[in-house]
Amino acid sequence: MSPQSTLPPRSSTGSSRAPTAEESPALSQDEIFHILQTNRRRDTIQYLLDIDDETVRMREIAEHVAAREHNTTVRELTSAQRQRVYIPLYQSHLPKLDKKGVIEYNKSRGIVRATDRLEIFQPHLEPYRDESPQDDADRSLVAYLFSDYYTTAIAASTSLLVASMLGVLALSGVMLGTIITILFVLATIGTNRGFSFSGTGTAD
Repeated sequence: MSPQSTLPPRSSTGSSRAPTAEESPALSQDEIFHILQTNRRRDTIQYLLDIDDETVRMREIAEHVAAREHNTTVRELTSAQRQRVYIPLYQSHLPKLDKKGVIEYNKSRGIVRATDRLEIFQPHLEPYRDESPQDDADRSLVAYLFSDYYTTAIAASTSLLVASMLGVLALSGVMLGTIITILFVLATIGTNRGFSFSGTGTAD
């Protein structure tokens, strides 16, 4: 468990957070923005700020994040939707928040305990409060469509090769290779932009 910072307890709502035993350097603005760069970490932090419970099960966080991400309710979530969010939270996002002293994460028991350091994210999350779940769903859809560029590039390349072999298209080998290369470069650019825009990946 990483050292936690000693910050004043919550006073606005009167709810308490896990005590911080040792001092650690305050998070820089770059670290704060890096933590908030993905929707899943933002939704996790916002959820912990909103609830009154001092501790919460990791499963409950995953269900909340998945429901928001898929613009649905926890009751309506499918097993696959839960799993797609649960695994990245379990393996990446929650351990990162624990390492930064934002939470205390008991991975073996699946228990998350918020620390006083969580409060520093409150002002940074205000711009996202008016963001509807549909906005997240739209970004996820855009990411999916961009990622599908590879399938399109493969299909187009195969069609060009077949057409060239059948004599339908009179393309030289160099020209054909150039076109196929451009297709895959565009597919790569589209995919990277799509996932960056969605903000739902497991980046550090």
